[in-house]
Amino acid sequence: MKVIILCGGQGTRLREETEFRPKPLVSVGERPILWHIMKTYSHAGLREFVLCLGYRGNMIKEYFLNYEAMNNDFTICLGRKNSIEYHDEHTEQDFRVSLAETGPDTMTGGRLKRVQRYVEDDTFLMTYGDGLSDIDIRALLDFHHAHGKIGTVSTVRPISRFGILDVESDGQVSRFAEKPQSSGWASAGYFVFNRKIFDYLEGESDDCILERRPLERLAADGQLMAYRHDGFFFAMDTFREYQYLNELWNTGKAPWKVWK
Repeated sequence: MKVIILCGGQGTRLREETEFRPKPLVSVGERPILWHIMKTYSHAGLREFVLCLGYRGNMIKEYFLNYEAMNNDFTICLGRKNSIEYHDEHTEQDFRVSLAETGPDTMTGGRLKRVQRYVEDDTFLMTYGDGLSDIDIRALLDFHHAHGKIGTVSTVRPISRFGILDVESDGQVSRFAEKPQSSGWASAGYFVFNRKIFDYLEGESDDCILERRPLERLAADGQLMAYRHDGFFFAMDTFREYQYLNELWNTGKAPWKVWK
């Protein structure tokens, strides 16, 4: 079963890091955030990935082309009989990664449409290359198969960016909550789809935003279900959020590290 990861955006709000590299290669600890996302899926036994490349996609290609050399000790024989002998085995031995160029300016729906040919199974998963979570991928899949609809979106209760006040008519503050959790639900970006989702992308161009017309139509048709995740989810959009994720990792408090 394939896991599609959208890796093509420019990450303009994180320009301190993304000016020189694509956001999926921005490091959390000593590894790219993309690696952390892939480890979450591999923990659930899913190790076949399709990466939708765009902005500085060549750097992501180079990362995987050099993966063996950068993650193992090795002996190299130079000259005409050039050969390399690797001495260790990293824990990503059976990862299968397809790297697909999907255009520098293509929107999310257009990127998904462009990699349709790499999806052979009836069911596949999709996420973005900048969000970390301790979501139970197997439970998410079980939920999707149980309801039988075309799509499942994981949802979380978002945290307000601001403190919330209850204010009386005379100006008296009766309650103050510093960045409380919302009573509503927001997409956490961990999707499961049936191949029929591609029918909703028929006739769409590279400008198609998956989260607009296709998912709006899917919901209107009663074909989109929400998996409620009460655990950790955090998207890295700004430099401050980059610092926060690195602090969690470096202090051994990373909730998304569900693998050993």
